[in-house]
Amino acid sequence: MGESIQILPFSEVTKFHGHVCPGTAIGYRASEIAIKELGSDRAIDEEFLAIVENDSCSVDAIQVVTGCTIGKGNLIFKDHGKNVYSFVNRKTGDTLRLSLKMSIDEMDPEFAEIREKAFSGSASEEEKSKFEEKKDKASFDILDMPDAKLFKIEHVKIEIPEEARIFQSVKCAKCGEMVAEHRARVENGKIVCIPCFNDYSRT
Repeated sequence: MGESIQILPFSEVTKFHGHVCPGTAIGYRASEIAIKELGSDRAIDEEFLAIVENDSCSVDAIQVVTGCTIGKGNLIFKDHGKNVYSFVNRKTGDTLRLSLKMSIDEMDPEFAEIREKAFSGSASEEEKSKFEEKKDKASFDILDMPDAKLFKIEHVKIEIPEEARIFQSVKCAKCGEMVAEHRARVENGKIVCIPCFNDYSRT
């Protein structure tokens, strides 16, 4: 399914993100697997939905490869701190959930050791150079890893989020700035934005 769909090369991810790293390699592989499995075309606006459970480098790759973005409403961020990525083909209702099977440190313990030295603040130029080499190698190893070794891959049933809606903007009574009405709060009978809202709780 989806064999005719062209997937952008990893170099496009690097161009967008600024460098090669294991995180972007993970996001690239997740996107590649999802597009092939679900047969969805990134060019079709909002048909393809990505739900990510972390805000790591991997999400940049997912945006580039799938075309899903927060602005379009088809990239949903859940702050769970997990290497879990779910993709939905709205047209078919099929959902693919990918969870990383092992950490980068488990994949390459030597890379983890060198990374610690590189970020210690006292690394030599040689150690920094070695880190860059190992970082690139770890990234390309991920790109070459078999799908099932890298991820637990499941077709799952979820309640598919509705498509993005456009809301009216209202003015905050305190700061005077515009805020989407669905994110506004009411304080003493006046509409205020979240930063201005004086939350009350006794719990």
